[in-house]
Amino acid sequence: MKKSNTLVSSLWHLGIVLFLLGTTSSAYAQEKLKPLSIAHQGSFAIGGTKVTEPGTFELQNALKPQGQTFHGDHAYVFYQIPVNAHKYPLVFLHGAAQSKKTWETTPDGREGFQNIFLRRGFSIYLLDQPRRGEAGKSTVAASVTPTPDEQFWFTQFRIGNYPDYFPGVQFPKDSASLEQFFRQMTPNTGSFDGEVISDAVSRLFTKVGDGILVTHSQGGGPGWLTAIKNNKVKAIVAYEPYSGFVFPTGELPAPIKSAGLFGDLKGVEIPLADFKKLTRMPIVLYYGDNIAKEPTAVWNKDHWRGGLEMARIWAATVNKYVGDSTVVLLPEVGI
Repeated sequence: MKKSNTLVSSLWHLGIVLFLLGTTSSAYAQEKLKPLSIAHQGSFAIGGTKVTEPGTFELQNALKPQGQTFHGDHAYVFYQIPVNAHKYPLVFLHGAAQSKKTWETTPDGREGFQNIFLRRGFSIYLLDQPRRGEAGKSTVAASVTPTPDEQFWFTQFRIGNYPDYFPGVQFPKDSASLEQFFRQMTPNTGSFDGEVISDAVSRLFTKVGDGILVTHSQGGGPGWLTAIKNNKVKAIVAYEPYSGFVFPTGELPAPIKSAGLFGDLKGVEIPLADFKKLTRMPIVLYYGDNIAKEPTAVWNKDHWRGGLEMARIWAATVNKYVGDSTVVLLPEVGI
């Protein structure tokens, strides 16, 4: 990290790792018992489009679409602003099959990032991306089929290889916590579209001003696009981004071979002028344990091996253009 970015970068490089682990000190335990001091909270929709059906609205035929409108593809935002808030708010964007629930109470009932950072004086904005959760109004049709897939998500998120937990895993092993994890999975109500998502998140930054974007997994790709679109993104903290890595035209790396269920991992080309916008802010990417160091037939470990490899190539490309991007593999720093 550049010394000039100490105020933001060093805080996130060192501090967020501690929050990720979950502080267990007696001081923090006592702090959790204190009431939260919230100056203001609320929710709103941001971004999206409006579709108008041709024709004339007739009151007597109000169930017909003619002449009526449909608002969709917006994000849903819940926010809380603590008393004496820090300068930069935190904007949280979830990953695949997730919603803002990602950042709220953990499956075993502990406080999530929402409260952890509120207690440290940060305003928080939790998003449901367009076509997900409370932002479910989509302008494109989709079918939601109740296909059993929860053991896939257990394995994909590297809790273990179902039904076995990975050795030393911090996820609680009681049945109630696992059920809470399964019940937070949330379907898409329309196709995933990084441009639609980043448009909405960019609109949020325009509304609230300068801030720090925190993304998880599939949210990483729309996160890069948001930062390109809006210079009010002052830093990015990305947890295990996998898809959506952008590279300058002509510098796209070869696809990374993988035994993962989604096949080889590919990057996305964008104009160099857009890519260089990612060099104007500090960026930290975090990856956890149980990621293969070498190609393996264990698909979840190999899936994330590919993601980590692509992340390192991407960060090196950002830094080649005098950017400030750091990839932190937690086992390499003793966690």
